[in-house]
Amino acid sequence: MFLLAKALLEMINITKLFPGVKALDNVNLSVRDGEIHALVGENGAGKSTLMNVLSGIYPFGTYSGDVFFDGEECRYKTIRDSEKHGIVIIHQELALVPYLTIGENIFLGNEQHKIGFIGWDATFHRADELLRKVGLSDSSRTLVKDIGVGKQQLVEIAKALGKNVRLLILDEPTASLNDVDSRKLLDLLLELKKTGITSIIISHKLGEVQYVADRITLLRDGTTIETLDKNTDEITEPRIVQGMVGREMKDRFPKRTPNIGEEFFRVTGWTVKHPIFTERTVVNNASISVRRGEIVGLAGLMGAGRTEFAQSIFGRAYGTYVSGDIIKDGQPLVIHDVSKAIQSGIAYVTEDRKGDGLVLPETICKNISLARLRKISRNGFLDKDLEKRYATEYKDKLSIKTPSVDQLVGNLSGGNQQKVLVSKWMFTDSDIMFLDEPTRGIDVGAKYEIYTIMNALAASGRGVVMISSDMQEILGMCDRIYVMYEGRIIGELKREDASQEVIMSMILTASKGA
Repeated sequence: MFLLAKALLEMINITKLFPGVKALDNVNLSVRDGEIHALVGENGAGKSTLMNVLSGIYPFGTYSGDVFFDGEECRYKTIRDSEKHGIVIIHQELALVPYLTIGENIFLGNEQHKIGFIGWDATFHRADELLRKVGLSDSSRTLVKDIGVGKQQLVEIAKALGKNVRLLILDEPTASLNDVDSRKLLDLLLELKKTGITSIIISHKLGEVQYVADRITLLRDGTTIETLDKNTDEITEPRIVQGMVGREMKDRFPKRTPNIGEEFFRVTGWTVKHPIFTERTVVNNASISVRRGEIVGLAGLMGAGRTEFAQSIFGRAYGTYVSGDIIKDGQPLVIHDVSKAIQSGIAYVTEDRKGDGLVLPETICKNISLARLRKISRNGFLDKDLEKRYATEYKDKLSIKTPSVDQLVGNLSGGNQQKVLVSKWMFTDSDIMFLDEPTRGIDVGAKYEIYTIMNALAASGRGVVMISSDMQEILGMCDRIYVMYEGRIIGELKREDASQEVIMSMILTASKGA
């Protein structure tokens, strides 16, 4: 027998409207004191919106319903109001200033001062203490830009601890992390739980949710479906998925019968220097080939050079002193800029759809046509009717959920933004498409739809190169897999010969020989 903890947080009948959209429809959430509570649902289900209501980002008066924290009714007007109660939210896009030190970031807006002067010794001393609590040995005087994403996520948690956090909200905290860093972060949440800190975690990684959460609340289309309790309910991935998407999903990856043709694209001896530290080689003598109708994977740990490899091929969008050869359809290509890469039939779908891939304040229509305006131009003028016809065609083809292609991209869910980004590069009529982390930060249903689009691209005779940190995704989708380590291609595997163990063994062997 176990005793139920009291409810630290109660959100009752929360309804939030945006123009033309009911984002939350009488949502209820109860979080017990000292638990880790997972909030799960498809993109657009209302998870982040609900947390923005709680934290005061959407102030009292812009929604209906009631919020109680520790038994007290809360009417937060700003995020500072919620932080005074110990509610701290860490967003998927980290709010750190790269050219400030870790210590300065931890106490930004929460400065350690006396009589109007910042006490820098006290700041860095206290920051070092907080870093030790989250398991970081780095000095708090280190610039944030000089540490990796996994450590930056821990700095955000240290920053929350510096605000005497009682309820920690983490929105997709492991989306940009590899498996090792993800597990470190989840274990840290379990340690913080022992000290009495309550957490709400939003995640699409269902294995992680099962590992860390005491209870799981499922949202779908802005409404509460159910809350599952680890102590009383049988919690399985199929049950969570069915609650999220409203249907059973038997297969994680869509069925595909490959129809692979001849080799048409090859990169040989590709070497790239760092754009600032030009003595550093980021990609070292790498070579790959792609056949028509084939999905090729680039596997490797974070920092292996996969993104830099793809970006440098795409019109030298990354790096300096790029050398090597690109051969397409038997002809050598000389590509010195992105425009020439697009003309040559090469596309690169960035991993950062919000920062580099899309113009969020613009419409779906304009985003799709942006990379090849000549296709919709007549005598130097844009044909807006033609632009809209193409955009509507891709909306229907890729099942982009929107009432109109005139909708702003920033108003779409992550999964639908990803479909717009893929549409943008399909519109260029590319032959070879590099997809960099194409399912990062999107839910299981949207992932399946992206996989289906990738299969369709391959079936049309295009070549697809997939970069992913999700090993199961690489194994489930790719016909051949190249493994990268520290800028080098260290192995090539056929689908039938590949496994997670084989790939990790190759990386481990390479690391010992480095």
